[in-house]
Amino acid sequence: MPLIHVTLLSGRSEEEIAALGRALTEAAHTALGTPREAIRVTVDECPPRHWFVGGTSVADKKAARDG
Repeated sequence: MPLIHVTLLSGRSEEEIAALGRALTEAAHTALGTPREAIRVTVDECPPRHWFVGGTSVADKKAARDG
C-alpha cells in the first residue's frame, strides 16, 4: 500500500488540496499499477512562520520583501 506524504505551506483552498490528492492517487496508480483503493495520500500544511529556507522563515522573507 503506497503512502504519499506531502507537506505544503498553508493557504491553499480545500479544492486545490483535494485535486492534489486525486492527482497523486492517479499518478501512483498509473506508475505502480496499485489499485486506487490501496493508495493513501496525506497532506500536512505548515504555517509560513514554521517553514525555513536558509535559516529564515518564509513569513520573515515575505515581510522583508513586502516591507
